[in-house]
Amino acid sequence: MVRHYYLSNNLKELKVVEEELLTNGFSIPQIHVLSEDDAQVQKLELNEVESVLKQDVVHSTTIGALVGAVGASLVLLTAYLLAWTSGAAGWMPFIFLAIVVLGFCTWEGGFIGIQKPNSEFSRFQELLNKGQHLLFIDADEVQENKLLRVIKMHPSLVVDGIGKSAASWVIRSQEKYQQFMKAMP
Repeated sequence: MVRHYYLSNNLKELKVVEEELLTNGFSIPQIHVLSEDDAQVQKLELNEVESVLKQDVVHSTTIGALVGAVGASLVLLTAYLLAWTSGAAGWMPFIFLAIVVLGFCTWEGGFIGIQKPNSEFSRFQELLNKGQHLLFIDADEVQENKLLRVIKMHPSLVVDGIGKSAASWVIRSQEKYQQFMKAMP
């Protein structure tokens, strides 16, 4: 799958584009709108980007976990090399410390990430601040022609490149979840 980015200054037009994409075989989890005007996005019932994904939480938490894994490994390696584990307590305090180091670094990474805009959307931040709205669509190879036909009917949309899409299994999982939620009483 490939993610296509489009800019617009008209949320109502993006609603029309979303409806056209849905009638052409796209699903809601494939279509997202990122805007500073959250109230209007909700009013028009556009599929907005989740607030937690507007921040860099996931990316920074992952980096924090990697740093924590290195730190935890260093704790265990130091305890082993200096033979601190040969005492009565053994490995238990060092394993506990390694878990604390991993957990703290992971938490700290997430804490830092919640304070920064998502690194994937940072290149659009200036345009969003000026009132533009970002529509991004995840399309597989089969859907590419359908997407191009819909976009051609909306010449005011500005193409702003392509990028890495969410994994297809994530999108399919979201679709299954939505179907499940509609089927439940």
